[in-house]
Amino acid sequence: MSRRPDILGEFTAEHRAVEELLVRIEAGRAEDRAPGVLLDQLTDLLLSHCAAEEEHLFPVVQHDVPDGGAVVFRCIHDHLAIGQYLADLQALPSGDPAALGTLLNGLTELLRRHLATEEKQLFTVARKALPAAERAALGERVRADRADAAGAGP
Repeated sequence: MSRRPDILGEFTAEHRAVEELLVRIEAGRAEDRAPGVLLDQLTDLLLSHCAAEEEHLFPVVQHDVPDGGAVVFRCIHDHLAIGQYLADLQALPSGDPAALGTLLNGLTELLRRHLATEEKQLFTVARKALPAAERAALGERVRADRADAAGAGP
């Protein structure tokens, strides 16, 4: 019987999906293709991922982990910067490859650093502080919330 990932496994899998999209966007740029659909996918994934971390993981870490507030603060700071990059990319007029490249490079650098920091710091302290059953329950809650949101649709 397969086990579903706990909240940290869920978020780690999303980190791998973000990294894969970044690789695909970079490969497309090397071939002078606009990121278009891939950038939309990355934006959707990141907005959903950041919101889920902020709703389900950050409050628990802030409450249950010594100095958890400081770790969460750094992550929220990064989330805000990620959101700003995404907004700037969405607002960018087409036909400005230099600005597109600058924004994508900045976002990519920020994301790679942020994902590594979360996995090495945030997830490590959360794994130590939260019992496995609580992490599993949080993973189920994230999946249930997403299923509800997907069912609500426009």
